[in-house]
Amino acid sequence: MKKQKICIIGGGLTGLITALVLSKLNLDVDLVTGSNEGIIKSNRTTAISQDNYNFLKKLKIIDSSKIDIWPCSKMQLYSKNKSEKFEEIFKINKDEKLEEKILYMINNNQVIKNLIKNIKNTNSINLKPEKNVSGIVNNGLLKSLQFKNSDSSKYNLIIICTGGAANTLIKNKDNKVYKHSYDELAVTTIVKHNYFKNNIAKQIFLDNEIFALLPISNNKTSIVWSLKKKLVKKFYKNIQYENFFRKNIYKYTKVFLKKPKLSSKIEYGELNFMIRNKCYSDRVLLFGDCLHMAHPLAGQGFNMILRDLINLEQLIRRKLNLGLDIGSLDTLKEFSDEISPRNFVYSFGIDFLRKTFSINEKPFKSIRNLLISNLNKNNYIKDFAYEIANRGLRF
Repeated sequence: MKKQKICIIGGGLTGLITALVLSKLNLDVDLVTGSNEGIIKSNRTTAISQDNYNFLKKLKIIDSSKIDIWPCSKMQLYSKNKSEKFEEIFKINKDEKLEEKILYMINNNQVIKNLIKNIKNTNSINLKPEKNVSGIVNNGLLKSLQFKNSDSSKYNLIIICTGGAANTLIKNKDNKVYKHSYDELAVTTIVKHNYFKNNIAKQIFLDNEIFALLPISNNKTSIVWSLKKKLVKKFYKNIQYENFFRKNIYKYTKVFLKKPKLSSKIEYGELNFMIRNKCYSDRVLLFGDCLHMAHPLAGQGFNMILRDLINLEQLIRRKLNLGLDIGSLDTLKEFSDEISPRNFVYSFGIDFLRKTFSINEKPFKSIRNLLISNLNKNNYIKDFAYEIANRGLRF
């Protein structure tokens, strides 16, 4: 039987990992990607749960001998108390001697360089460095892509991993999108500091701000800071954005780190919520950030994508073993029925948490922090919270 063929559009972290994972199956994979230069120059980091780390490690997608993977065995949440100091309200610990961790931190540019190298050495993946795909068209019973030049390749399945740019390829008007802007900026950078045993991920809930310190080595910590855009505009007339960012990053990090100093450029972008009601049309699957985007407060955006990928890999493997068409509507509906309810509940749950922590009225904040502190005394609740963050929802 002739090998079935997949086309993946998008050369970001999602597209590259999806191509490598599916190349492990009996498939031919075309990967359509433009330049990765902007991504490689970025200093952004990503948190991966234990379950997702096990999946990538098993398939040899990430290798700790080739890229830096930093384990965190503890998670601590803080809130600002009446005396303007940071008070711990919740924590989750894992025994450092055990293999199971709270999360693993990876540096995106380092991982992407390694993924590209592996893809170039994988015979079943064909790179198509086309900058623009103008459309997806029927080609008999299968699908083809339209570039500036004609392309005769036929695909059983096309997977779109291009984030917001996917809108130019989606023609289905019935695919409703639930979205809104948080009116927030996500500010990211890396801080260098004095050497110490750096294995605790920390998240501070402030008024209109969430400030996360995510270890990536014993003397480096990744910063992810979300704040209302109006806070930046308030200071813009007096000082430039970057000076405002630098001043406050130092203000917050010096509480937990000795002699913190920025070691990378500051990057920032707008934060939005988005989820689609449908992830497929005829032989076309929407994937990654073009399917759902969540607030980074729970560090679950990319973990949701990896859970979807685990389901997709398992489904395609089953269909191939049965000799069935991997791009049929029945196959794509089966995938959608598996992931859509879970992603809806998970995405709106994160959105609800963000709204809860954005309420600044003192009576509400006091009750909220008291409730979380009481939950912190219940090991069952803490184990449940870890399982949700690690494996996602199961129903």
